Amino acid sequence: MSLRINDIAPNFTAQTTKGQIDFHSWIGDSWVCLFSHPKDFTPVCTTELGYMAKIEPEFTKRNCKLIGLSIDPVDHHERWSADIEETQGAKVTYPMIGDTDLAVAKLYNMLPASESGTSEGRTAATNATVRSVFIIGPDKKIKLMLTYPMTTGRNFDEILRVLDSMQLTAKHRVATPVNWKQGEDVIITTAVSNEEADKIFPGYKTIKPYLRTTKQPS
Repeated sequence: MSLRINDIAPNFTAQTTKGQIDFHSWIGDSWVCLFSHPKDFTPVCTTELGYMAKIEPEFTKRNCKLIGLSIDPVDHHERWSADIEETQGAKVTYPMIGDTDLAVAKLYNMLPASESGTSEGRTAATNATVRSVFIIGPDKKIKLMLTYPMTTGRNFDEILRVLDSMQLTAKHRVATPVNWKQGEDVIITTAVSNEEADKIFPGYKTIKPYLRTTKQPS
């Protein structure tokens, strides 16, 4: 199954370190960051899970829940969490999905639908493509998809930056320019006429007819 931005995120039921969840019900009215890992007890992923544990309050402030996934049983996740806390100095409190039957990985196109078997006997290399980040909105639609190689740790500060942009642009008729950060000027979308812009964004700046900037809406 191929997934695209603005597709409804596939629903699933799965066991997690916080018990069984129905994904759509668990999302509720929140945003969600679902990030996946090819195997427990892997070095790069250990640093990633620890960092996400440290910055979870930043996601909470943005009404965004965190949920991890790894193709290993939940009891392995529990043991791995102890290592993460010991080595990274942060306790993982967000749920982690145990995807032992590969169902969620296949549902989210991180492994081929034809892939057979279970987590038993699989290595990080055979699960290399299970290194994705999905941001899902309260409307249950996919807003962002990123997939990283195993040897490159993910930049979750960038995920926060993108989340800020998506939440801002969901409320206001603006877009964010390259390398934009919270509080910087934004771009007025081309769907807004100059007459509308005069009312909505007084004092905006026209650089080109198609490129108009304004202060970030509060």
